[in-house]
Amino acid sequence: MHDTSRAERQQQSWVDNASAWTTAVREGQIASRKRGTDAAIVAACAAASGMRVLDVGCGEGWLARALAERGADVVGVDASAPLIAAAQMVTGVGGASHSASEPMGRAQFAVVDYATLTSSATEQSGPFDLIVCNFALLDEDVTPLLLGLRRRLAPLGRVVIQTVHPFVAAGEQGYVDGWREEQFTGFGAGFVASMPWYFRTIGSWHAAFASSGLTVRRVHEPRSADGHVLSLIVELTSGVAP
Repeated sequence: MHDTSRAERQQQSWVDNASAWTTAVREGQIASRKRGTDAAIVAACAAASGMRVLDVGCGEGWLARALAERGADVVGVDASAPLIAAAQMVTGVGGASHSASEPMGRAQFAVVDYATLTSSATEQSGPFDLIVCNFALLDEDVTPLLLGLRRRLAPLGRVVIQTVHPFVAAGEQGYVDGWREEQFTGFGAGFVASMPWYFRTIGSWHAAFASSGLTVRRVHEPRSADGHVLSLIVELTSGVAP
């Protein structure tokens, strides 16, 4: 059963921690991101000139800007108004290396909660060539959101999801579905609220994809330079896998 109180506290944490999160991302204070998860999600998106992208749970906007620098037209959405304000304050697309020969895209941002994205008609209805969820699917029931995102896909579009690797993140509570609590230890100073998040096994992820009509196209398991598994990246389509 969906836990409303935890979901509300989860959403509020991104308001309360917005300033600390923005600083942590922009000053490189999160070890896993520096070790490879940022580069891995950019590589998996493979955004090209003219691609239309929806960045769900975009936070302070780093990924939207990185993809825009690679020529994509990106809409970044997040339920946290302070995080969207931080994203909008950055001039230019920023956030990634850019060659003068490469066309520049555009990154724009809007405050949109996930409940809105489940509806069939919003300003972010698409169609999108790529929808990316980078460590952004944290609630217990993600199927309604995935259904809403599927409706926003172009016919040959992809959904790319990066999440914690279940085999690595199981922790002391074991490899079972359930709510966990993120304390943001090691993320830098200024975090004032912990965040509930829902851990799911590989099987539960697969069931959510199947329930939403999405087909797994490819699975990546990014590793750091010293060989440690960093995350799980899944690419999905609304059609039949080749």
